[in-house]
Amino acid sequence: MSLVVVGSVAYDAIETPHGKREHTLGGACTYISLSASYFTDVSIVAVVGDDFAQEDRDLLAKRKIDLRGLEQVPGKTFFWSGVYSPDMNDRETLQTDLNVFADFKPKLPDGYDERPYLLLGNIQPELQKDVYRQMKHLRFAGGDTMNFWIQSYREQLLEAIRNWDFLLINDSEARMLAGENNLRKAAQKILDMGPNTLVIKRGEYGAMLFRRDTLFIAPGYLLEEVFDPTGAGDCFAGGFVGYLAECGFDLRNGHIDAQDLYRAVIYGSVMGSFCCEQFSVDRFRQLTRQEIDQRFEEFRRFTSF
Repeated sequence: MSLVVVGSVAYDAIETPHGKREHTLGGACTYISLSASYFTDVSIVAVVGDDFAQEDRDLLAKRKIDLRGLEQVPGKTFFWSGVYSPDMNDRETLQTDLNVFADFKPKLPDGYDERPYLLLGNIQPELQKDVYRQMKHLRFAGGDTMNFWIQSYREQLLEAIRNWDFLLINDSEARMLAGENNLRKAAQKILDMGPNTLVIKRGEYGAMLFRRDTLFIAPGYLLEEVFDPTGAGDCFAGGFVGYLAECGFDLRNGHIDAQDLYRAVIYGSVMGSFCCEQFSVDRFRQLTRQEIDQRFEEFRRFTSF
């Protein structure tokens, strides 16, 4: 079962209490795709500049990610720079250069529109709608958003998510979107907006999955050292949707099992935790499925009672 991921491929400059990297691979589409590739076939839709390094393309290709939708155009690749607080719960953005991403218009190569799973990164809601409309045989589709789109493009965003199966956002975004501080009340309001499945990511405190018929809460995985939390939320998304694609989750035809959703949340948490263990995407250079499943079993042990 194949997953299409739409979003940003970028270069980052990151500083945490453990050190800094001046120019390293990043972007939501990158993290989501690498994470999901451990569970299912992944096809990406993104744009990069002519400065995009062959070694970074090779890393994605090594994970057997379909790169036909990775458009390369003249100019520089999207660039972001940030520094994290000592406890790494907050970060300050120092620089954001959209570069070629400013004119990004997603283009689906032949066959992408037949894929059954779709994850839309936090790009402009109109672009999310355009990609969604092109997909022909979806089983499970949805995506992410961010405070900028919630504040400045609210009506377009509400129109975009109306037909989604799932929405993945963090707790502050959920409160902003719903206009409600209580997360349980906020979740109910968001479910009324269209998505039948809502996952609220809470960083080191774990994640919550809401549906009208169920609520599932999972803790975060406690690491001894957090080197770089950049991309952890995107890796959660990749693990969540990637696992559901692997097990053939088919919400639209009624072939669903709540236990699959619960396991998907745990696999999302597992992938987010691995992301934090090294800078940038470095952990995915050696990560194996065996390690992923072992950590999943750890989750099972320390949450069972």
